[in-house]
Amino acid sequence: MHYMMLSHDLTKSPGRYRKGPIYVNDERADRVVYPAPEASDVPALMEGLAATLHTGHGSDPIVRSAMAHLNLVMIHPFRDGNGRMARALATLVLSRSDIGEPEFSSIEEWLGANTEDYYNVLAHTGHGSWKPRDDAHLWLAFILRAHHMQAQTLARRVAEAGQTWVELEALTAERGLPERALDAMYEAVLGYRTRRSAYMKRAEVAEQSATRDLAALTATDILAAQGTGRGRYYVAGRVLREIQERRRSARRPMRDPYPWMRPKLAEPAAIGE
Repeated sequence: MHYMMLSHDLTKSPGRYRKGPIYVNDERADRVVYPAPEASDVPALMEGLAATLHTGHGSDPIVRSAMAHLNLVMIHPFRDGNGRMARALATLVLSRSDIGEPEFSSIEEWLGANTEDYYNVLAHTGHGSWKPRDDAHLWLAFILRAHHMQAQTLARRVAEAGQTWVELEALTAERGLPERALDAMYEAVLGYRTRRSAYMKRAEVAEQSATRDLAALTATDILAAQGTGRGRYYVAGRVLREIQERRRSARRPMRDPYPWMRPKLAEPAAIGE
């Protein structure tokens, strides 16, 4: 898996364990979060980690996934790509437990949006050195919270998508627009750009029909044209921006299952406990 991820850059030793010291670095804060074990210990530690992946199948799969993620990050066996490998391994453990739906098997998006908390929980859990018998409750709570918040995020996204589509269908009927324009309208609501060539391909229409459709959408302030000539593209116009704003203003705050966690993670991590 590591070779597949990094084979494009042979200078990063894809598929090979590191030969020297390495640290978990929070580059944004310019700080070392955790120093990994000695390179000479890595092969034995990885053998131990691999062995644990075949045990504990009676335990909750999210807990097993979280511990696989934590142990790989703490061993930090590679020169680069350790975080990606740990997240991929966590998803693999869930998939092997028949949890394959993206909304439940991956927290990649949530971790990417909350990297500061991710580094903080590693610092709090690692305490500055490899201690595999230390308490991992904070890490487990962090991962459970991430799954919970990610599921809420996707549930809200699905609900909003349905509501937006219904509103766009009503708008299409009201303005006498062709149904094939719905995809371009929906993409614009999401913040994407549409070009005439892409519209022709998706709507399966000739250039003349595409030009007519886009002109009608622009004339009614549903889309707004940007640029000229071959560089012209279309974005959300006033009407779609109003739909965007109604969707955002109607959002309810997500429920945090562990409201105490973020203040806890903001505290300085104790080193050497």
